[in-house]
Amino acid sequence: MPAKQTQLNGAYYGPSIPPPTSYHRPGSGAGCCDFFCCGLFSCIFNLLLTIIVVVGIAVFLFWLIVRPNAIKFHVTGASLTQFNYTSNGTLFYDLALNITVRNPNRRLGVYYDKIEASASYQDAWFDSQTLTPFYQGHKTTDFLNPVFEGQRSLLLDSTQTSELNRDKSSGIYNIDVTLHLRIRFKLGALKTFKLKPRVKCDLSVPLALARTPDGNSSVGEFHTTRCDLDY
Repeated sequence: MPAKQTQLNGAYYGPSIPPPTSYHRPGSGAGCCDFFCCGLFSCIFNLLLTIIVVVGIAVFLFWLIVRPNAIKFHVTGASLTQFNYTSNGTLFYDLALNITVRNPNRRLGVYYDKIEASASYQDAWFDSQTLTPFYQGHKTTDFLNPVFEGQRSLLLDSTQTSELNRDKSSGIYNIDVTLHLRIRFKLGALKTFKLKPRVKCDLSVPLALARTPDGNSSVGEFHTTRCDLDY
């Protein structure tokens, strides 16, 4: 007699069926895009790294061969014979300077294509002078002699006026002179592009007053002042 078959309710109790998986052929779709992008970024990075290394080596070799040194500026003399600020806001002034320019380099010459000297007091500009351009050879010293003379309407606030009265009492005036330059360096037959550095000179200049029997100024002498070069 055939065995009695168990009735099934339609449910399946066997192993779970895995979900269908998508299949991409190698070298196609998103994988190809990711590979291409990674290769491109790697090439760009290696190129930039190579450029940085080459430029660094070139700069080092240039420094090793040329040994460039900064140009040195000093104000060695200053004559202030007038510095009078009137009640109507007019400044009468007469200031003459002696400035030495030293090129300490053995292989670099300097073209001074433009030299403009400006003078200010308590951050208030009062005069400018354009000086003669020149070429400076290796390890040489040249001289600049700007003269600021005349009168200028100058509006000083209460703080600036207070500083002016203090300087007037001491007989020594704090005057700032700035050289605005346009220069080129020369190495052999090569010339660099133009640079526009500024030379800042913070001066303490005694006013020429009555002199003592030995001929010295009654408020002391001007001391040589080193200027700051800012490229």
